[in-house]
Amino acid sequence: MLRLPVTGEDPTAIDFGRLPSLRGEHAVVTRGAEPWRFRLHSYLAFHDGRYWCMWSHGPVVEDNPTQHVRYATSDDGLHWSEPRQIVGPSPRSGFRYIARGFWPRDGKLLALASHDEAFNDQGRVHFFGASLKLLAFEWQPGEETWRELGVLYRDAINNFPPQRLPGGDWAMMRRDHRRNVSLLVGGVTSPLEWSSVPVAAARSVDGFRPEEPDWWTLPDRRLLGLFRDNGRSRRFYRATSNDDGRTWSAPERTNFPDATSKFFCLRTSQGRYVLVSNANPAGRNPLCLAISDDGVTFDRLAKLPIPGTIPDVASGKEIANDRSGKPDTLQYPHVIEHDGQLVIAFSRNKIAIEVVKLPLTELERLAGSE
Repeated sequence: MLRLPVTGEDPTAIDFGRLPSLRGEHAVVTRGAEPWRFRLHSYLAFHDGRYWCMWSHGPVVEDNPTQHVRYATSDDGLHWSEPRQIVGPSPRSGFRYIARGFWPRDGKLLALASHDEAFNDQGRVHFFGASLKLLAFEWQPGEETWRELGVLYRDAINNFPPQRLPGGDWAMMRRDHRRNVSLLVGGVTSPLEWSSVPVAAARSVDGFRPEEPDWWTLPDRRLLGLFRDNGRSRRFYRATSNDDGRTWSAPERTNFPDATSKFFCLRTSQGRYVLVSNANPAGRNPLCLAISDDGVTFDRLAKLPIPGTIPDVASGKEIANDRSGKPDTLQYPHVIEHDGQLVIAFSRNKIAIEVVKLPLTELERLAGSE
């Protein structure tokens, strides 16, 4: 899955400190402060002439009760509004919401969020509760509010919002509360009508534990599913489907390195695949971007242009990280393309949501590098 000009197919030979750096612009969307310090699970969309960014907004790291979902908007992707709520803290004691992405559908903008109990029987945060369900909210432009549509699917948390299958249905990867992976297919006649297709069991014989999956369509219309491995192999696993996601091959380990973190892949309007991930298996820094022409083999790897410090949103003053000298963690990316630019959202130290904007010409520059 990875074949670089200098290090070839050996991921252990990569010097992450010497990766080339892409050029682009950077901005802070929101930074945590007491009592709402936590920021993670960022998602982007472009709708009705504006950029939209959502995230999970909570009291502590991470996914504790009272965590809810907020959003901000921007005209240019760099200057963001004050945050507002999509859905506030759960009315049920001990429950949380987790941001799950925007879904532009039939000219409307939907926001997805999961809802479940945060604690297990021992009083510890766990993933996920038996009450897990995925909810949909619809933007009401006249009132500038979000209206709950209902339960999109029970016992489900998606990783990224729906995208179109080659056959026309919508689809998104789902985990149930036991963390088995399936593909939800449907969403055409109603945003609340779906069927589920098994993809990968929560545990396999070789210790693979699928987590936070993504999928994309290859040029030949096959689907490729990619998985973080919570078995800590520090490698991605992948599976393929030849029938619009109705059946899948057994997941196999790849040579693409991973710090056991969330990732995202997008095919640009120019046909190139862009994979943003924590490719350094030693930790969630740097946040990297890889490119591929065929969606299968990625042959260039670079660092995103993320500064070492960020300005405080209120004062504008630079603030160093708060990790006692350890490198910042940069994680959980989501990517959209608009107007010749990639916009990439991510979380720093799980207390700030930030974006970088890259012109598509940067991908051409990277493709021509050695």
